Amino acid sequence: MSADAAIELQNVDILFCREGGRVGADLNAQALAALDAGESRTQIAERLGVVVGVADASLAIERGEICVLMGLSGSGKSTLLRAVNGLNRVTRGHVLIRDKSGTVDITSCDEASLRRVRRESVAMVFQQFGLLPWRTVSDNVGLGLELRGEPVEARRRIVAEKLELVGLSQWADRHVSELSGGMQQRVGLARAFATDADILLMDEPFSALDPLIRTRLQDELCKLQERFRKTIVFVTHDMDEALKLGDRIAVLEGGRILQTGVAQDIMMRPVNDHVAQFVRHVNPLSVLTGAMIMKSCADLPRSDNTVWLDGERRYQVLLDERGKVIAAQVNGKSHVLVPVGDHPPTLQLGPGIVLAPTTLVLHDLIRLREATGHPVLLVEGGCLVGMCGETEILQALVRGRRAGPADEGVIDGAPAQVSAAN
Repeated sequence: MSADAAIELQNVDILFCREGGRVGADLNAQALAALDAGESRTQIAERLGVVVGVADASLAIERGEICVLMGLSGSGKSTLLRAVNGLNRVTRGHVLIRDKSGTVDITSCDEASLRRVRRESVAMVFQQFGLLPWRTVSDNVGLGLELRGEPVEARRRIVAEKLELVGLSQWADRHVSELSGGMQQRVGLARAFATDADILLMDEPFSALDPLIRTRLQDELCKLQERFRKTIVFVTHDMDEALKLGDRIAVLEGGRILQTGVAQDIMMRPVNDHVAQFVRHVNPLSVLTGAMIMKSCADLPRSDNTVWLDGERRYQVLLDERGKVIAAQVNGKSHVLVPVGDHPPTLQLGPGIVLAPTTLVLHDLIRLREATGHPVLLVEGGCLVGMCGETEILQALVRGRRAGPADEGVIDGAPAQVSAAN
């Protein structure tokens, strides 16, 4: 298990067989041999009656990241998620969890170790909330602590902290049946955080909610993650949600992981048509960021502390010894530097050179480019890391709209002609 990994799935196969005992074991062995020989999921089900839930899945999830498992219904994403805490038995392969006592292999550990992992290291948030309607909000949040044997006073303190965290302190003594769907899901989040588990498993937790409530809870989860840096495995069938939440995304189909990567990999370089179908209808304006589409500083012409943004050397940027931007010129004329944040105004901007964070989305980059008439400099800690001009914007729109393994940089079958002027 790698040093940075919190979870590592190694060549995991999960099979479901109606038969038990020796007959079931024999059918599973035949199904594994058939998988190794290249038979399809459908062929194995028809010939042996064995359902292949997951096939040869390998994935390392780093501590503190949100890894999204996404795919259509039946793709194997929830099946794989439930293998992490042993709810689904792994037929072949290994599921390694790093907990407070070291590394635990969920596929072969004893019952005591599995119970410890479930009580202390891994918490789960369900699609249908998984709350006990006859108990109060406080009692639901403290359920894991109660099962773990925490003293009453400690439970009360922790529950109060977590309810305040999700904005439900005033609902503590209500029964969960009195709450809206969004509020019930907040209770589920508070319950997961109350156990202080390092790993959270989230099985389509927001899919049953109205779009507005869903968006709000996604934003709240992002804020909680910034504060607590849990390792989160999040299942969804919605690519917009995956791109918004995921540090990395694994796309599944037919029980297999087709592609794993950051949003930029999935959006701009899908490995096959199935992955491309997911991203084809995603709005690139709200998903692609400067970091994904920029021309890197390393690819710009440079001489000592001077960087040029274009081949004609009209745009000249001066850096200090640390790489921070200290001045900019256009055709030899100095221009004012205008730093902006994650929500930049454009009405007040004049013809200056904008310094923007790499997290800025394409929609805002287009507005800044239009408002100033100049490329946008992308910085981290004030240091230049890249630039985004007309070429980068147009290429991002082309790829974002027509992402696919065979048509990158192509519009309606012809090579894209993009202006090089910035």
